Amino acid sequence: MSYLKDNFLLKNKTAERLYKTYAEKTPIFDYHCHLPESQILANKPFNDIFEVWLQGDHYKWRLMRNYGVDEKYITGNASNKEKFITYCSVLGTAFGNPLYHWSQVELKEFFNCEIEINEENAELIWDWCNEYIKVNCVTPQKLIEQSNVTHLFTTNEIFDNLTTFVEIAKKNYKFKVIPAFRADKIMNIEAENYNAFVDKLGDVKDLSQLEEKIALRLNEFIKVGTTAADVALQSVYPITSKESADEVFQKRRAGKQITDEESKIFKGHLTYYLFKLYAKNGIATELHVGAMRNNNKKMLDTLGLDTGFDSIAEDNSIANMSRLFDRLNNENALPKTIVFNLNPKMNTEIMTLIGCFQSSEARGKMQFGPAWWFLDNKVGMERHLDDLTATGHLGAFVGMLTDSRSFLSYPRHHYFRRILCNFLGEKMENGEMTTDEKLVGKVIRDVSYYNSINYLNIK
Repeated sequence: MSYLKDNFLLKNKTAERLYKTYAEKTPIFDYHCHLPESQILANKPFNDIFEVWLQGDHYKWRLMRNYGVDEKYITGNASNKEKFITYCSVLGTAFGNPLYHWSQVELKEFFNCEIEINEENAELIWDWCNEYIKVNCVTPQKLIEQSNVTHLFTTNEIFDNLTTFVEIAKKNYKFKVIPAFRADKIMNIEAENYNAFVDKLGDVKDLSQLEEKIALRLNEFIKVGTTAADVALQSVYPITSKESADEVFQKRRAGKQITDEESKIFKGHLTYYLFKLYAKNGIATELHVGAMRNNNKKMLDTLGLDTGFDSIAEDNSIANMSRLFDRLNNENALPKTIVFNLNPKMNTEIMTLIGCFQSSEARGKMQFGPAWWFLDNKVGMERHLDDLTATGHLGAFVGMLTDSRSFLSYPRHHYFRRILCNFLGEKMENGEMTTDEKLVGKVIRDVSYYNSINYLNIK
């Protein structure tokens, strides 16, 4: 048996009651993830535990690399079983890492397997889970429905084919799959394949044509239900003129390389344009800042993007963020915005800034997004709640997401809910807040589900 108990992360009886009564059975809305919609549509049964547990999950890959595992057993040509057993061997001593918790919870919730994960038990777990997959015909649909998910937002580039979402809707699953609009490939003008990405939008010679194409594609997304968009930047850049941005764009379209400063000029203008476009169309904006991407060029060339070689950036762009929000606000063009911050040193700066731009348009119009990526661990979530409640309002918070490519990642919502219930339970027992559990329970349910449903205009 594993170390997991019913009171996992819940340190007192009040916290246990709050979780059991108000959090555990509340549905999940995963408003930001990277699940492949084509796989949801195809809905093919998984062949083994590796396919659903390790394939494509760079969280787990990083852990293995930190232990010195050869890439052969991570993304290389080792067998699925060899990779699985290697991961179990590594995880067995990864005390304190969130994967040490998440992986154990995933086995229990999805495969009814409570065997403790370590090197000694790896082969037994492999056999147990594969037999479970075979007997129960485990598919993406079953995993999502088993997790009590009602809606999920995938993350899609503006040139992606949207017919997949139309076909998924015809399946009449118990959950809805909706694309969130993302313009990263059009934003990142310094990328080697940038012109090839722009070409997917058709004939685009100047910035005005690019903006027209972006607006047309957003309309197509809206037709299939899109209510949210993503903007991902290492930092927020100063707003620049359209003319100067157009010069950079046309230079890049001519096949010429651009400087770092020119890249910032283009991104500064395009960020401003996108925010205005989203506000005009009533699209909530998810702004992700603080990730320094593709640090290891050798591995980027070998494995490509999103394979576990990103890190936390130190850029402090709070002044630029302030000027962006202020200008948009003055022009009545500031959309509902969730700021996802990856550098915890910036928590309070961002939290206090967004408090300057709230309005009655929405409860918590400007949101401090949940602990994200390198911060969605116990320490990061607890610090996030401390910083959020110290200068903001918990009752307006839109809650957790997975930000994951794994169909088994939904226990992360319950991981957060346990931490939230413990956070409130300790304050209740310490006499720091009301002991009205019904009132507190409503806040827990709102944060867990209903706030995000309302914020993102889900019917």
